[in-house]
Amino acid sequence: MVVQAHVKPAHAGRDPLGRSESDGGLNGNASAVTAVVDAKSRVRFATTRALFETFPELLKKIGDAPTDQCPIDFLRGLVAQGRLGEAVTLCAFLLPRREAVWWACRCARALSGDFRQERAHRLLAAEAWVREPTDARRRAALSVGCDDTSSSPLTWLALAAGWSGGPLSAHPKALPPVPPYLTARAVRIAVLLSAHALEKDQRGARLQAWIAEAIALAQDGLGHVGIW
Repeated sequence: MVVQAHVKPAHAGRDPLGRSESDGGLNGNASAVTAVVDAKSRVRFATTRALFETFPELLKKIGDAPTDQCPIDFLRGLVAQGRLGEAVTLCAFLLPRREAVWWACRCARALSGDFRQERAHRLLAAEAWVREPTDARRRAALSVGCDDTSSSPLTWLALAAGWSGGPLSAHPKALPPVPPYLTARAVRIAVLLSAHALEKDQRGARLQAWIAEAIALAQDGLGHVGIW
């Protein structure tokens, strides 16, 4: 796999398949999300402005100017406008890397009856890194991700875990350290690809449920999901 092809930013307002995020069933209402938020949040960014300053590409991907609003409230606003694709993007960058990879794995598991079993080890490698985030697990996920040239969400899951730190390649002498935003980019693509693999009439409701899970992870961390 050519790594450079995966680190190129996606065009604003487009999903990895080249379609507008407002098309193909990425819209919906906020009903599944609004009930999840509470006042005692562990969200790692105090304001949406701080999140956008950390990841400037969000301004292009989402299009709205950042404010001093809580990121969860900003996220709820995107969902209320039916902008579920942009909400997925915000989730990918808002979550810490382990939580983000776990979230994307959960989304991909909704397709467990559809993906080819010979690729399932990529999902398992990403989940193994979340459970035990050692460099050996990270390098194992990176290796299986780089071995696949397909556009499967499972490939992006492995890369998301593999790009969580350390060198940019499975061959550490060849490339510099991983930029801090690559896991979020890979998670975003994995989740959007998972959504587009669903039937169109299922996407809105499923995306709302996934966004609700991301909010819970942002607020509560991995401890409440019992992955150990």
